Amino acid sequence: MVINIVIFDRNDRGDAFGDVPREPNMGISREKAAENREAIVAAAERLFREHGVDAVGLTALMKEAGFTQGGFYNHFKSKDALVAAVMARAVSGSNGVLTGGDAAAQAAMSPEARVARYLSATHRDDVACGCPMAGFAGDAPRIGAEAQACYAQGLAELLAKLTAAGVEQGMSEHDAAQAAMARFSQMVGTLVLSRAVAASDPALSDALLAAGRQALTGAAQG
Repeated sequence: MVINIVIFDRNDRGDAFGDVPREPNMGISREKAAENREAIVAAAERLFREHGVDAVGLTALMKEAGFTQGGFYNHFKSKDALVAAVMARAVSGSNGVLTGGDAAAQAAMSPEARVARYLSATHRDDVACGCPMAGFAGDAPRIGAEAQACYAQGLAELLAKLTAAGVEQGMSEHDAAQAAMARFSQMVGTLVLSRAVAASDPALSDALLAAGRQALTGAAQG
């Protein structure tokens, strides 16, 4: 087993990301500026998911994005502003690992299929691109208010989609909403625990996924 160790500069942590001078924009176009900003947000999302928000400093972030440190403040006034942008990006999709593609696909996917897709080894191992609700569950209580609001909105929208799918399959709106909250919270908890022990005890990690599938669907699927 190969363990990758990433070392972050201690003085790069926190809202200010250290005392780094702003780098001039050098007259780049708006399109290029937007492209650069998106590259920083994408790099930050990958690092935040893999290492946690507090562990990622400016040096590591900008190196991952392919820019110098001074360019950060051309796009964000603080780390909190970056975290909010990352959270908005992370939750902006339909959470395809759970709900599938378009609205028709979401409605057609059975609850059992959603559970099997979510509580799979593939999803467990895809920390960088998996469900943001699970991926940022540990960071959510400690991030800034704007980022917390993005996380909460993303969760509410996802639960609304699951509720709508339940109604489409014949449940009352109340029952569908209750089922969506109960099932999804169980799924996230199972995934988080499975990831937590995946490196140290792979057998236990797999067993947690199987037990979660069994409890939620009545059938231990592969």
